[in-house]
Formats: sequence, structure tokens, C-alpha cells
Amino acid sequence: MSNEQASNQQASNEQASNRTWDVVVVGAGLSGLTAARRLKEAGRDVLVLEGRDRVGGRTLSRRLGDDVIDLGGQWIGPTQRRVERLAEELGVATFAQRCDGRKVLDLGGRVRTYAGDVPSVGLLGLVETQLAIWRLGALGKRVPLDAPWRTEGAEALDGQTLEGWMRRHLRTSASREMLAMATRAIFAVEPSELSFLHFLFYLRSGGGLMRLAQVRGGAQERRFIGGAQKLSERLAERVEVRFEHTVRGLEQSEDDVLIHTDAGEVRARRVIMAIPPALADRIDFAQPLPAMRDQLLQRMPMGSAIKCIAVYERPFWRERGLSGEGLSDRGPVRLTFDDSSHDGAQHALVGFLLGETARAWTGRDPDARRAAVLESLARLFGPEALRPTHYVDQDWIAEPLSAGCYVGVMPPGVMTTVGRVLREPCGHIHWAGTETATTWNGYLDGAIEAGERAATELL
Repeated sequence: MSNEQASNQQASNEQASNRTWDVVVVGAGLSGLTAARRLKEAGRDVLVLEGRDRVGGRTLSRRLGDDVIDLGGQWIGPTQRRVERLAEELGVATFAQRCDGRKVLDLGGRVRTYAGDVPSVGLLGLVETQLAIWRLGALGKRVPLDAPWRTEGAEALDGQTLEGWMRRHLRTSASREMLAMATRAIFAVEPSELSFLHFLFYLRSGGGLMRLAQVRGGAQERRFIGGAQKLSERLAERVEVRFEHTVRGLEQSEDDVLIHTDAGEVRARRVIMAIPPALADRIDFAQPLPAMRDQLLQRMPMGSAIKCIAVYERPFWRERGLSGEGLSDRGPVRLTFDDSSHDGAQHALVGFLLGETARAWTGRDPDARRAAVLESLARLFGPEALRPTHYVDQDWIAEPLSAGCYVGVMPPGVMTTVGRVLREPCGHIHWAGTETATTWNGYLDGAIEAGERAATELL
């Protein structure tokens, strides 16, 4: 930051602290910016506070080689109408995710390829996997999206982990591991960490297990030209944002809220918290939150993900008839896709370290992690994967203003005991963020829904 920029920032900070805003939004991700724009268009005096030096939250787009790549959220799929409309309005074009060719499965120490959406893991394993997908879909349809704790038998469903359900209902190790790999890919957690009721709610929220897992017709169908962060960058042009304002404390009075940040104090009549519950739990609330809300913030950890992108001179995997999609039960890379540019000028693979594997590698030597990632890619796609022209990874667990990725999840017992307060205001404080969405919870579309809902509450 130049001296002139620093001086302007200081002047803006002083101006912000010498007035009472109608609304302050904490967090300049897609949810917070959506809420801020809606309120500003309604005539409210709105300020967005962001701890980072950028907007976008869990989206992060950077130039690598000849393309802008996404180190955070990057996909859009069918029925995600809110983000679709927003991209069209902001002039952010999309393109189809490459998925032609056979997929790779690394399971039980054996690497094989397959076509279709469900790998062949032996007749019994395949049949049981298909039956499990059908059964989970049927169970998910019983979950009310606006109140999953009211599901018939909710306490029994919430009192067990997904892993516990799998052990009771899936007889083959192949079908159990297939569902475990899908869980890591969708939640970035292990099945042992996830409430079965929360799992069913999430599936219902996104249209079912297959829609969440698929490319064509699924949540990974399209990408954004120029990166997903562009949505937040263009929204931020329409509202007032203060950067490097990490919120440390909130003091509520009868009339307003005093917000303590690293860059000074800001006062507002209302506050929207558009950050994950795990981050809100780090804030000092001078007037304690209701006990149920406090418990909720303590009990919704983030998923664990490290995202890695390797660029190559040519798409050697396509030369072998492979799509770039891969699943592995041993890692460190658990999930892969083709991450080439929309115009075909750059060829790349993206890999994800997820759940316990991500936790095993977070904070470790970058060169050692790079070598392990490339070894995984080589096992799936061939020795050419060891020689990228460019490589980068993003350790979301080590990111202090994210504390993980993709989304906050509920372990057993949380949904039915304190989940009902997820969207309830606390005095002058309202709650946004994709974790509070009812449809496409955990996704960009859910972030927009949550921002719109929080703004509507205030209006």
C-alpha cells in the first residue's frame, strides 16, 4: 500500500468511526456483499468490514501461468438460480467444466478407470452403492429445509454419525469407501465427523447426492471465466468496504452496536455477521449471546481442505482418454478435476486434500507437500504429472480468516439441540453466510440466499 493509499485509508477509517451507520456487515464474501447491496439499494447507510485486504471470502482467484485460476470455490451448477442471475447481471461469463473421457478410481491399492457416474466396484458393491444412493435420497426428502430438526425421528438421526449409519446399513467395504470418498469430496470432512441428519439436510439442500457429486447436471457443471472471486469484486464496486478491519469485539446497547476492529471502532444500529460460525466464535461479545447461540458457534467446525493446481505443457491425461476426474482412498490427493482454461490455452489439473489428509499436511513444508501431491497425480494420470510448469496450493486450514473450507458442519447432536437458532437474530445482530442457507447450503448460491434473507429481515 502506497503512502497516499495509506493516508486515504486512515481518513476513511476516521470518517467511518465518527458516524453511526444504519448497518455494518461483517465479512466481504458473497453473502455479506449481497446483503450490503440489497440494503444500500433500499436506501440504508451501509458499511462492510473485512479483515483481509481483499473481498471474496472463500473464493480466491489468482493468475497462474496464462490463466486466472480459482484457489477457493469455483463451480456453478443447475438450479443454482441466484448465482446464475448474479453472474449474468455482473457480466461474469461461465464455461463448461471439461469432463469428457474415462474417470480414474484409486481404491484398495488398485488404480482403474471407469465410465459413467458410479464406478464399478464389483457386482455386490455396485448394487449396494446404488441402493444406498436411492435410500439416502428417500430419507433426505423427509427433511424440512427450513427446520431439519423437525424431521420425523430427528433425534435418532442426529444422534449418529454418517459413518455409524454406513456400518449398520452397508455390508461391503467397497460401498462404504465409495460413500466415504463422496463425503470427503462434498464436505471436506470424514464420515465419522458428520451428523447423519446434517448429511441428509445437506443432500436435500443441494438436490441429492448425485447432483452434488456430478459434473454434467451437477454442482461442478460450469466455471467462471476470470474466476469466481470476480463476482465479489464487482459487487464490492457498489458498496463501501473497509479492508483490514478484523472484528475483535461487539458491544450492544439499547440503541446500537459498537464494533471493535484492528483499525478502530465503528458504530451501527444493526450488524449482519456474514462469516462462518467458527469465526464468529472468536469474537468477544461484551453482552453474552444467548446460551443456545453461544453453544452453536462453539460446535460448528469448518471442513478441512487444501486445494492444489498443477499446470502442464499439454493435457496428457486427455491423450489417454481420461477426463481428469479422479477419486482416491489413500491420498494425499483425494479428488481431482481438469482445471484447464476456458479457451484451451492452458492445461491444468486441480487436486484436493480433504478431511484427515488435509489436517495431516496443513502447515507442513511446502516443497514436501508439492512433491506428495505430484506423486498422487502421477499415480492417477501417469509420470508426466511429476513435471508441471507451474504449481500452487492454498491451505485453507491455515488461513486465519477462514479456519478451513468448504463450510461449517454439524457433528452429532448439534442440529436437534441448538440448530434451531442458526438464523435467529440476537438483539441488533443478524446472521448470514452460506451456513445459514436452506437451499444450496455451503455453496455460492446459498451464500447469496443467506445475504438476501438477512437483508430482508432488516428491511
